[in-house]
Amino acid sequence: MDRALRILAPIAIGVVFLAAWEGVVRLKGIPPYILPAPSAVAMSLWVDGPSLMGSLLVTLRITLAALAAAAFFGGALALLFSRSRILELSLFPYAVILQVTPIVAIAPLIIIWVRQPFLALLVCAWIVAFFPIVSNTTVGLNSADRNLLALFRLYGASPGQVLLYLRLPTALPYFLAGLRISGGLALIGAVVAEFVAGTGGAETGLAFRILEAGYRLAIPRLFAALFLLSLTGIVIYLLLDLLSRRLLRHWHESAVSEEEEE
Repeated sequence: MDRALRILAPIAIGVVFLAAWEGVVRLKGIPPYILPAPSAVAMSLWVDGPSLMGSLLVTLRITLAALAAAAFFGGALALLFSRSRILELSLFPYAVILQVTPIVAIAPLIIIWVRQPFLALLVCAWIVAFFPIVSNTTVGLNSADRNLLALFRLYGASPGQVLLYLRLPTALPYFLAGLRISGGLALIGAVVAEFVAGTGGAETGLAFRILEAGYRLAIPRLFAALFLLSLTGIVIYLLLDLLSRRLLRHWHESAVSEEEEE
């Protein structure tokens, strides 16, 4: 019952919202170049779907590559931080600087410095997605139970054994939480980088399609592209959430409690 409610309740709210949107546009006679009706957006999605899907694949390739790079380098850097307090104190402020620096401000420089277009967009998306993983994983690695650490030392465990059998399992839920956050941020970073790059051609991302539709006042197509972006972000989050549940469901309290409720 709870699972059905989780699915049906958001769908019902969405249907009501779309029906109200359609009714307001039709009753008020709002032009499509100001606010298109959902039916017009659906028609544009049907007509322009093949070209939009091709552009979405370009954006998705950048997003997934940036997420993979953020997971690898963020996790590796967090491991280094857990091994050396001095290294953490020395480098973590620079990770914070990367996080708080607006990607819109530095993306033009990255695109100039990195000559290869795909790699430049990848770096921009990686910068946005990097910090949640390194921050969460560092907290997780440093959150191992002190009593268990003392017990491991009492039994003469090596630093590698402590890392493998205690610190890494403790950090896994934190890493997966950061990964879920970074999934959406990687998509945002890819779109922002494509906005700044603003180039068409064979490797045209969905952000350029949005710009192109805006310039041509093809607002239904713009909304269709935005719908695809939102749907992609939701799918990425759901897949990462499913991965998290699969990895944690047999032993971690957060996932075990959810399984028991279902």
